Amino acid sequence: MKCYDELVARGLIAQVTDEDEIRNMVNEGKAVFYIGFDPTADSLHVGHFMALCLMKRLQMAGNKPIALIGGGTGMVGDPSGRTDMRQMMTPETIQHNCDCFKEQMSKFIDFSEGKAMMVNNADWLLELNYVELLREVGSCFSVNNMLRAECYKQRMEKGLSFLEFNYMIMQSYDFYELFKRYGCNMQFGGDDQWSNMLGGTELIRRKLGKDAYAMTITLLLNSEGKKMGKTQSGAVWLDPNKTSPFEFYQYWRNVADDDVLKCLRMLTFLPLEEIDAMDKWEGSQLNTAKEILAFELTALVHGQEEAEKAKEASRALFKGQGSLENMPSFLLSDGDFNENGLIDILAILHKSGLAPSRAEARRNVEQGGVSVNGEQMKDIKKTFGKEAFRGDGIIVKRGKKNFMKVTL
Repeated sequence: MKCYDELVARGLIAQVTDEDEIRNMVNEGKAVFYIGFDPTADSLHVGHFMALCLMKRLQMAGNKPIALIGGGTGMVGDPSGRTDMRQMMTPETIQHNCDCFKEQMSKFIDFSEGKAMMVNNADWLLELNYVELLREVGSCFSVNNMLRAECYKQRMEKGLSFLEFNYMIMQSYDFYELFKRYGCNMQFGGDDQWSNMLGGTELIRRKLGKDAYAMTITLLLNSEGKKMGKTQSGAVWLDPNKTSPFEFYQYWRNVADDDVLKCLRMLTFLPLEEIDAMDKWEGSQLNTAKEILAFELTALVHGQEEAEKAKEASRALFKGQGSLENMPSFLLSDGDFNENGLIDILAILHKSGLAPSRAEARRNVEQGGVSVNGEQMKDIKKTFGKEAFRGDGIIVKRGKKNFMKVTL
């Protein structure tokens, strides 16, 4: 099966501008394509995961990826999918986030000589002359057409700033510059970027008289239609210091039964025949499929060794098999205890990150959702001395799936 046909079979493609042309370019390794990443944090997250996997698949087929970091567009902010205005960032913050992105992307994309590029649109956007941009680029855009774009419709009710209104023009200009500078003939992105991407192909056609192409990736939604990659405590990050390999593994291990095969197809590099054979699996077999999914994705992001550790820790916690050595842990300090050398259960939950606040920790205990070493905690004033945390410490559980080994 050729590259483009596999993308279709895996359910990755949402919309394309010219399917026959894109199929030929991708299959023949002639696509020089870009995907944009706005540096709104110092780590990529699961929302970026599918784009990275797509870039890896296309590079393996001989195509050349360009990772475009939005150092310039990040100064404005993309209104797509937003009900409010994004927070403005300083140039220093944007540069730091860009540096973090490249390190993480290198796990998916081979940036060696001639195989891929990472560029920053600040290189051209921040040098633009406003009047010149209005004359040369603004004249190519219809305000009526722009206002029909879905990304603007969502914001019109609450108020769309002129700053954000320029985002489509800026993203279109990116494609135009990449086409001129690097021969970039294709743009890929999330399905919510379709209007912005069409703006780029149209600008290239009008200014250069050349054809360029766009393809959107299916958004990663769960069976309830919500974007995947969020937990009660926030985003699932690719940075191990923000989301540990164990937490990352557990996120995928706990996906809904209805979502596991879709995730296997869209995100892993397992052969389709192997995944198709799982279509008839049910009951406990689906748990096996979830373990496969969690292991494959953790290995992709954090490496084989960390995936093995996360798998072993998960089995030790939930099946009583293997060692607890690699489970998430939190180290208390002497300063965490009161003058009597004690710490209460609410402080343990809060300090270890199992609960975002003491108030939430209190609710968890009162609702019977907390246990220590298998014993349910019912008293919000329950305290522990330092001796309880020496050696192997204690295992604190909140809810069905959140564990922490707490030591001193």
